[in-house]
Amino acid sequence: MLETNLPHFYIKGRRLLPIVQGGMGVGISAHRLAGAVARLGAVGTIASIDLRHHHPDLLAQSKHCRDKAALDQLNLLALDREIKAALATAGGAGLVAVNVMKAVAEHPTLVRQACASGAQAIVMGAGLPLDLPELTEGYPDVALIPILSDARGIGIVLKKWMRKQRLPDAIVIEHPRYAGGHLGAPKPEDINDPRFDFPGVLDSVFQLFKELGIEREQIPLIPAGGINTHEKIRDLLARGASAVQLGTPFAVTEEGDAHPNFKKVLAEARPEDIVTFMSVAGLPARAVRTPWLANYLRRESKLQDCAKSHPERCASGLHCLTQCGLRDGIAKAGQFCIDSQLAAALRGDIGKGLFFRGSESLPFGAAIRPVRELLEYLLNGRMPALS
Repeated sequence: MLETNLPHFYIKGRRLLPIVQGGMGVGISAHRLAGAVARLGAVGTIASIDLRHHHPDLLAQSKHCRDKAALDQLNLLALDREIKAALATAGGAGLVAVNVMKAVAEHPTLVRQACASGAQAIVMGAGLPLDLPELTEGYPDVALIPILSDARGIGIVLKKWMRKQRLPDAIVIEHPRYAGGHLGAPKPEDINDPRFDFPGVLDSVFQLFKELGIEREQIPLIPAGGINTHEKIRDLLARGASAVQLGTPFAVTEEGDAHPNFKKVLAEARPEDIVTFMSVAGLPARAVRTPWLANYLRRESKLQDCAKSHPERCASGLHCLTQCGLRDGIAKAGQFCIDSQLAAALRGDIGKGLFFRGSESLPFGAAIRPVRELLEYLLNGRMPALS
């Protein structure tokens, strides 16, 4: 474990560095990244969605396949492989978590597979994870960590879970103004609402804990979004947070599981290159304006005018989302295949990929550095010599 003067925090009795690497799909945070982060004593997270793309044999089996059940089984096999590989890399250090989106149709099966494969925590966002305690029944040692954005949502989850005699083992508080990928605000105009600002949310949640009879230290709170300096981390810990979560800075590390082109696109993006739009999942999302996204946004209103519901509009055959703007003809949502576009980004296809990214600058600018150096900076403020 790396040395730091910052306080450690605990999940299920594990002493951890106060840094969580966020889950990033499709395949952006898989076993290499999650295992490297955990090995150094922090929380590494595998994104559970469509990990076939890291396994050529599974991709070969799924080529031209339109059988959803068969594709789902291949994805479960890929998830099993990735979890076991990350745990082997971690060597018993840190914590290996699996992120499962509530908005994904197969989220119950993914949760159960992750638990059976040895995941040490399940992290769930993109919807209220009200059923997570039931889905993990039989796995009492697996930590349960919801991702929410405001005190109201946290209150709903806490009260529901408490009726089941369960509390979250930690809560990630995502700020939609800064985060990448799918954002925790129902509408684009809500993204800048001050109700999401960390100081107010932390204070409101601690008051909620008091009203519900929960000890302040019982549930670690983990702010996420826009955290890119040692100083911001120190400030949030001083305000009562137990740890912080970062995504994009980890995505561009040497150990990040994506193609070098993916890292280059994220690392070299300027503020004006980063845009917010509606995803097919019906949630606002944030990404880099690459050629594919620029072209899509120019055509978005026409595509939405032509929205129609038909199962054959699922380009991948996965039917991955519970609700999909393209497949289900939801005009206010995105009109593209998110699995295909994210998979193209993973491969480094700048012309076709959708490159999710947070809004803020990166600690090392455009440099691609190891996970160890990123953690050293975040924990201790030591900036490496950048070539």
